[in-house]
Amino acid sequence: MRMQRSLQGRLGLSIGLLLTLLWLGAAAVTALVVRGELDEVFDSALQETAQRLLPLAVMDVVGREEGDLAQRLAAVRQHDEFFTYVVRDADGHVLLQSHAADPAAFPAYAGPGFARTPTHRLYSEEALQGSVRITVAEPLAHRAMVAREVQIGLVLPLVLVIPVALGAVVLAVRAGIAPVRRFRERLEARTARDLSPVPAADLPSEIAPVATTLNALLARLKTAFDAERSFAANAAHELRTPLAGAIAQAQRLRTETTDPAARRRAADIEATLKRLTRLAERLMQMARAEGGRVRLDHSSDLRIVIRAVVGDFGGMASPDRVSLSLPDRPVMSDIDPDAAGILLRNLLDNALRHGSPDAPVAVTLRGDGELIVANAGPALPPETLARLTGRFERASSRSDGSGLGLAIVAAIAGRMGSPLVLTSPRPGSDGGLEARVKLTGPALRAD
Repeated sequence: MRMQRSLQGRLGLSIGLLLTLLWLGAAAVTALVVRGELDEVFDSALQETAQRLLPLAVMDVVGREEGDLAQRLAAVRQHDEFFTYVVRDADGHVLLQSHAADPAAFPAYAGPGFARTPTHRLYSEEALQGSVRITVAEPLAHRAMVAREVQIGLVLPLVLVIPVALGAVVLAVRAGIAPVRRFRERLEARTARDLSPVPAADLPSEIAPVATTLNALLARLKTAFDAERSFAANAAHELRTPLAGAIAQAQRLRTETTDPAARRRAADIEATLKRLTRLAERLMQMARAEGGRVRLDHSSDLRIVIRAVVGDFGGMASPDRVSLSLPDRPVMSDIDPDAAGILLRNLLDNALRHGSPDAPVAVTLRGDGELIVANAGPALPPETLARLTGRFERASSRSDGSGLGLAIVAAIAGRMGSPLVLTSPRPGSDGGLEARVKLTGPALRAD
């Protein structure tokens, strides 16, 4: 069995066990001390009883007529006689005894003082130069019973106190560990993209350096990621103007030259520059997806954004290449419309670029806010499907895409808290690809 791994559990268990052992040890020591004190008290009572009874016994024996038999004192009323005694002469004849005394339990007189048999504790005393001797006996079972009752009296309160004390220990440890628990909960609630400092003002001094080091590491990581995103966005933005100028020059060269070979080279240059322009645009979108704001303080109808994006693609491709299905009622979401547009634009571009040209791309927005983009085409193997959301990953080496489209979609979906789900073949078909992402969630709503 593995030991409790939580700090709260370890402290509660160790302190509880230690207190329980200390209390039990203290109770055991107390019981031994009390047993010794009881023996002293009972021995003192034996001695006191013998010394009190001996003068009375002497008076009774001396006042008898010669030849009287031994007398047994009758009990005034029925009671438990824990102390019994016998009075004997120098020859060992019993002269007087208590009503419950058993002469067989009294050994031969061996002088004044204490003695012990397997069943009794005895005290003897003598008078008249040893001619009258008294022995008082107490059963050892009586002492054992009294000691047992004392021990029970010590243990019974512990049976009640220990659970209460253990509960108090658990509550005290829980209260003391509460700042550490809150720190852990703050860490668990964070996403992989949240690099803001973790509040740690209330942490104990033993844990505070860990939080300080962690926050310093998060700050360095945030600075590095921000610098990377800023560089990618700025570089892509700065490339747009010279790329547009270079494309214009290639187009002008192609129209002005009459050499077929030169026109082909100009067309190739134009196509390459356009691919570079698309890549720069994707890099800016990736920086926007990873660093920009995804949620707003207000909601808007997702249908408006989806109609606009699909309309743009309808103008660039044949009208029957995209089929759109929207619910009749508004689908409200606090997703930034720009982020939603980037997400859908990349899904549509990927579907049109890699899907079958003979079948339309189906775009569906469900009433619960789930967006589905499906295209026809060959089925993709699971290993290819698993790496499609990576940066610069393409389904095939012959693809002319940037390899960033689905990575951008996955980044936006991840920041929304709704992962991108890719399925191939798409449901109800032998091939194709279907992409699903939920645009509503705990922070969103569908009306």
